Parts: sequence; C-alpha cells; structure tokens
Amino acid sequence: MSLVLAAGAGAAATALVQQLLHRLQRKSSSIKDDEVQERSTTSSAGGGSAAYETKKAVDEYLQFHFAAPEDLLPYANGPKDALSFTARLAALCERHCEALHDFTGERVDPVALDLGCAVGGASFELARAFPHVLGIDFSKHFVDAAELMKSQGVCEFESVVEGDIKQKFTALVPQEIDRSRVRFMQGDACALPATLTSLDCVLAANLLCRLPEPMAFLERCQSLIKPGGVLVLVSPYSWLKGWTDKSKWLGGYYKDGKPVHTVETITCVLSPDFELVTQEDVPFLIREHARKFQWGCSQAMVWKRKGKVV
Repeated sequence: MSLVLAAGAGAAATALVQQLLHRLQRKSSSIKDDEVQERSTTSSAGGGSAAYETKKAVDEYLQFHFAAPEDLLPYANGPKDALSFTARLAALCERHCEALHDFTGERVDPVALDLGCAVGGASFELARAFPHVLGIDFSKHFVDAAELMKSQGVCEFESVVEGDIKQKFTALVPQEIDRSRVRFMQGDACALPATLTSLDCVLAANLLCRLPEPMAFLERCQSLIKPGGVLVLVSPYSWLKGWTDKSKWLGGYYKDGKPVHTVETITCVLSPDFELVTQEDVPFLIREHARKFQWGCSQAMVWKRKGKVV
C-alpha cells in the first residue's frame, strides 16, 4: 500500500512540476514577445525577421527612409554625410545603369528591383530615373507601410524622444516623384519567383547579412539580371546568428586559422558572371532616440552582368 501511495505521490509531483514549467515557459515567451516589440532595429540581440514585424520597426524605418535631415539629426554636430541614405543609393544605381543612358529608343523601358525595400524609401528614389520599379520585402508590416506611402504619399510615424516620450512626424514622398512607377510585393530574397528575370538594375541594400540563405540569393543574381545590367550590393557585413545560422555566413569567421572576409566570398561567387565596376563606402544613420543613433558604414559594390547586351 505504501508503495502505491508513493508512486501516486510521485506522479502528482511530476505533473505539478510540468505545470509549473509550462507556466514559466509561457511567461518567458510573453516576456520575449514584449522585448521584441520594444527592441530597436539597431539592436545586436538578433531576433530574426520577426524584429521587423513591429510598429516600432516600421516607425524607425519610416524615419530612416523619409525623415527630413534636420529631424533625423537635429544637431549642429554629427555625421551629416550619413543622411539621405536612400537618395544616395538610388543615385549610385542611376549612375551605373547603362540602360538609363541608352537614347536609341531600341530598348524597352529599364526596370529596377529594390530587394529588401523595407518601407520603400529607395524604391521611390529609384523612380526618379527608372520608369518601372519593383520593391520586395519579406516583412508584411514593411510592405503594408510602403503601399500606404504609394497610395497616399504620406504616413505618420512616432519617433522616440526619451523613454516612453514620443514625438509624431509625417513621412512624405517628394511631390516630384511619380509614385505610379513603383509597386510593392512581399517576397523572399532567398527564393524569388522564377519568372522574375532580365532586370536592368537590382539594388540590395543592407540585406545580405540579414538573409537566412545569403548564398542562395547571390547564386540567383546570374538569372535575375540581364547582360549589361547591374547589381548594386550594399552591406555592412553585420553577421549575427539571430538572422543567419553561422554555417551560412559568407564571412566574418576563421577557416584553417585564416580570416574569411565577406567581400572575398562575394567576389568568388559573382566574378564568373559579373564584372566589378566600382566599390565605395556608404555611411548611414538610424535614430534610436533623440540622443542615441546607430552610425554604420556599408560597402557598396557595383557589379555589371557579363554577356551580350540585347
């Protein structure tokens, strides 16, 4: 009898422990969800693609892409050359896309793809020169915000001043930009539709080190871009396990005791089908709150697709 009672007590104790563990897991999950909702996109804590599915992320990127320079950096001192990031990216694409400089009238209208477009700032800037622009992003929240910017040309966002204190601003697409030239869709840069091909320009800005399968994207570029077209690859190479499994990193690790740099891997993968035209540093600035910013400096590489131009 005592053995039966002991067994019953043991089973009850096990059940109680399991219930307590379940409650702790639910509480931990809830805490983590709250942390993701409040975490700035400038955080190095990881978080994966879910980090971009929050209102805070949308607000930060509307500010990053559309805020007036004096609102983004309201100080006399500071890295002014890091402002207007999206406009500088579009200018880089325009400068090196030969299709935009063909005035024979024999080619179809040039098409640009802004891959990892976020809330669409660079997509609209590309529309100054390109008659057709497609913006693709994995984040539904980002694409929804980009669509709102296309349909209305304006969108209100909140900027953190200090702690819980926030200030409202309005994101604006410049009136001289033809928003009808741009369309947006949700998509995966690592698994793009096979029908998406023969593009004149692909801009992939601050995207590569946020992909779960960056090699898959690089290998897709050969069929994505037409001969004579350009790939404008811009990245700070901020590899984090929260976004990309370390086995998938293109650089930032040691192999056989020697450092492997991302630019070396990119060159190895692209050089059979692309020619490196130029590379330059592209600084950027993301505001976390009124007195805290993330200053970054991406490397921009412009690659021209080899082959006969038709």
